Amino acid sequence: MRKIIFAAVMIAVMSLSAAAFAGQIVMDGSTTVLPFGQAAAEQFSKQNPDVKFSVSGTGTGNGFKSLADGSAQIANASRFIKDSEIKSCMDNKVYPVPFAVALDCLVPVVHPSNPVKSLTKAQLKDIYSGKITNWKQVGGSDSPIVVIGRDTSSGTYGTWQEMIMDKGEKTRVTPKAQTTASSGAMMTAVSQNKNAIGYEGMGYVSKSVKALAVDGVAGTAAGARSGKYPLSRYLFMFTNGWPEGDILDFISYMQSPAGQKIVNSTGFVSLQEMK
Repeated sequence: MRKIIFAAVMIAVMSLSAAAFAGQIVMDGSTTVLPFGQAAAEQFSKQNPDVKFSVSGTGTGNGFKSLADGSAQIANASRFIKDSEIKSCMDNKVYPVPFAVALDCLVPVVHPSNPVKSLTKAQLKDIYSGKITNWKQVGGSDSPIVVIGRDTSSGTYGTWQEMIMDKGEKTRVTPKAQTTASSGAMMTAVSQNKNAIGYEGMGYVSKSVKALAVDGVAGTAAGARSGKYPLSRYLFMFTNGWPEGDILDFISYMQSPAGQKIVNSTGFVSLQEMK
């Protein structure tokens, strides 16, 4: 279904390009993309003083809503657009076009004092579904596992559902799971609870938490580049139709060596490294 709908979008794009845009560019969406998206916007504005940005991170799902209703010109996303979101856009005569801007590893994280170093995808699913409830079941201490996840508007939540939880169709997250509204809130929650487990993009992982390997492979740039890390994903920026003017210039900058250097500096993997 997604292929059929997106084919229709691309046909429409061929006959309808986004109008050239001057002035303020509004970006909304993924909190994962936010660090390098905001940094790139600031640098671009320094080089192009007439172009101003308003950048916010309200979650991937909300970013697509903003693109659909015209309140944002760029939707930042940590997952690909859903069929339902494409339809919502098209109903408003908005034709979303994706641009990959970075590669990321979705990394399980625990408190630094946790002795566990690696979990399998199957163990992660069992933890998040509530089947595994104590750290001793996976080689840790005899302590209850505190499951922390993201809100449903988060693209990171959507990716976790798809990669770990069977897309949520057969396996659901335990109702005991705590929910956080942003990447930063997730890191804070895990860092403050010695029994917690969470997940986030690699750019947010710091010394305040401990990153776990998945199936014995660490969520690093090397793991992402090699394709061996099982929870790798692309990060995107979406526009309405093929961009022109300032929006096209910014997207081009984002994918250029200068923009990709910013991606690297914020802890993510640049597309240049994949060549």
